[in-house]
Amino acid sequence: MRDIVEIGIGREARRTYSLNDIGLVPVRRTRSSKDVDTTWHFDAYTFDIPFLSHPTDSLASPEFVQAMADNGGLAVINAEGLWGRHADLDATIAQVVQHSKDNGPEATVGLLQQLHAAPLDVDLLTERIREVRAGDATVAVRVSPQHARDLAPVLVKAGAEIIVIQGTIISAEHVETGGEPLNLKEFIGTLDVPVIAGGVSDYHTALHLMRTGAAGVIVGGGSNTNDMAVGIHTPMASAIADVAAARRDYLDETGGRYVHIIADSDELVLSGNVARAMACGADAVMLGTPLAYAAEAAAPGWFWPSVTAHPRFPRGVVQQVSLGEELGESDVVPLQTLLHGPSTSCYGTENFVGGLRRAMAKCGYSDLKRFQKVELMVRNSPF
Repeated sequence: MRDIVEIGIGREARRTYSLNDIGLVPVRRTRSSKDVDTTWHFDAYTFDIPFLSHPTDSLASPEFVQAMADNGGLAVINAEGLWGRHADLDATIAQVVQHSKDNGPEATVGLLQQLHAAPLDVDLLTERIREVRAGDATVAVRVSPQHARDLAPVLVKAGAEIIVIQGTIISAEHVETGGEPLNLKEFIGTLDVPVIAGGVSDYHTALHLMRTGAAGVIVGGGSNTNDMAVGIHTPMASAIADVAAARRDYLDETGGRYVHIIADSDELVLSGNVARAMACGADAVMLGTPLAYAAEAAAPGWFWPSVTAHPRFPRGVVQQVSLGEELGESDVVPLQTLLHGPSTSCYGTENFVGGLRRAMAKCGYSDLKRFQKVELMVRNSPF
């Protein structure tokens, strides 16, 4: 039964829960974390770990994309970012970082907007995607709903193996005055590659997206300022559980078509919350700021979400993720350490895979799908 509260005369709201509001309850026999399987099977692809990177230029250098593949995960490239707008990608990203150091994170939003105002060179973008495809990394590329119709076919031709149609909030049909509506059900059917679409935060929108033929649905809006800027808040524990319910109903509706749930939120900064997200029903998680500490990242120690450069209404800043005023060499570590350890942090900021494996093992589950049935509890709250 949903928990409905009255917030005023004639106005009700549903009480929801973030990942920090819940905990796992280990009621089964414990097992060794060495016996836990974290393999994620998505469409025709198999990944050793259920981790994707947020599609931002601050992470996705060609070296980072390959490093994610080497560590068993999946990096996502932002097709509408800097990759196809500036020939010297390293120098452009260094300019962003230096500007933030000199002028502050909010002032750098304007610079990012200027850099993204440069025309998109499809040939340059295609060349860079082909270079990545020449390696053994699976190539996943993100486009916005507004530009999916024009860009996605080009990206597939260039070698993109997975298309991610992602906005902070999207629906099965994008409507725009004076423009042709984007019907995802019709559009996804024209592509020869699996599509991940999102973000969503509720049962009905998720079910509609699943009916478009999307192979995966993103829950959450990533690490952005949507809550402050437009009042849209996604409490991830409740949102993931709601979308998992939509998946169950869609599975029955289609006689067995399974749609993967991918969680993407600023709540996902510690390994404990990754475990909670999986326990609520996620098949994989998309990490942003935690991976900014990687030495292989395009801007080690810095992060900005893909929506920071929106030309009219940005929702994000260029932030330094280190705890100190200056990023020290000790703050930057290999991506392998962030994902697989060994870790010197006792708070779950490193060895994310190890944290997930131990959560599964302590609760007595050997694979990710069974782990979604773990018993949950709600922490004591002020309500």
